[in-house]
Amino acid sequence: MLLINLKQWRGMFRGLIADRSGLAFIELALSLPMLLGVGLFGLETINLATTHLILSNMASQVANNAGRVRTSIDEADIKEIMLGADMMGKKIKFSANGRVILSSVELNPTGTGQWIRWQRCFGSKAVSIHYGAQGTGMNDNTLADGIGPTGRKIFAPGGSAIMFVELVYDYQRLIPFNIYGARTITYLAASGVRERTDQAIKNASNLTPSNCNYVFF
Repeated sequence: MLLINLKQWRGMFRGLIADRSGLAFIELALSLPMLLGVGLFGLETINLATTHLILSNMASQVANNAGRVRTSIDEADIKEIMLGADMMGKKIKFSANGRVILSSVELNPTGTGQWIRWQRCFGSKAVSIHYGAQGTGMNDNTLADGIGPTGRKIFAPGGSAIMFVELVYDYQRLIPFNIYGARTITYLAASGVRERTDQAIKNASNLTPSNCNYVFF
């Protein structure tokens, strides 16, 4: 009887060794954390790339649309331009986490440099002044070399203007893990005006201007 039992146990043991029915489940359990990590990294990478694309297009669109307004420009035109920016940035919640700064830059009255005739903003993010506030360079040579980062300054010719845009945005990650760290993304864009000889901003509808309230750091 004991011999029979031993044979039975030996057969059962060999059967367990030969059984492969749970192998796939074990392999999946072991590899799932790695697969999940790779998947989340891929999703966050796609989100970051998409965010850059949206911001780049937004900066270019604001500058280009402001430059397209002919004859003269009004606060109503600015409202429409910023509304377009808001619609483009809905997916990434731009209005709550970013700011667009639109500046009209031209040769100052003294001919000694550029000046920011007017400036309008959109978005809730508090930013510091990087390239000058409204009125900068009007009566001096503060912007003698133009406006923009060192080595990439641009200069409006006499009798015309450029629409200069600075866009700043705090990146909003897609997944709860901070893979890429806290990021503030900045884009610059500029566009010359088309056929507009009067660069002063009008307000025919008596709208509240989208003025820029700067925070100094």
